[in-house]
Amino acid sequence: MSRETLPVVEKEEIFDRLEIRVGRIVEVELEPSAPRPSYRMVIDFGKFGRRVSVGRFTHHPIEEVRGRLVLGVLNFAPRKIGEILSEALVLGVQFPKAESGEATFVSPAADAKIGGRLF
Repeated sequence: MSRETLPVVEKEEIFDRLEIRVGRIVEVELEPSAPRPSYRMVIDFGKFGRRVSVGRFTHHPIEEVRGRLVLGVLNFAPRKIGEILSEALVLGVQFPKAESGEATFVSPAADAKIGGRLF
């Protein structure tokens, strides 16, 4: 039996309005002010600049996170997480067998261009 999904929307109405771009994580460290274990990441989005993002990707060792390509939403309003203003939402899915909210990255399968758009 399949589960129902959310109501159908037009691609142009929702998806095309999101600014989802490829970025490379250039700095990463644990963020002690976050309410749950999280990383503070600085991500290079090429011509869209560097953005700070706080996310619950801590099941990945820092050495594995630094240099990783990720997909980030750049046009959501900044959100304060702990003492840090998170400027981009890094896309992820639940880490296998982890608690809700603990994530693994949604990343390009190839070395995509920094700043490239998700379509």
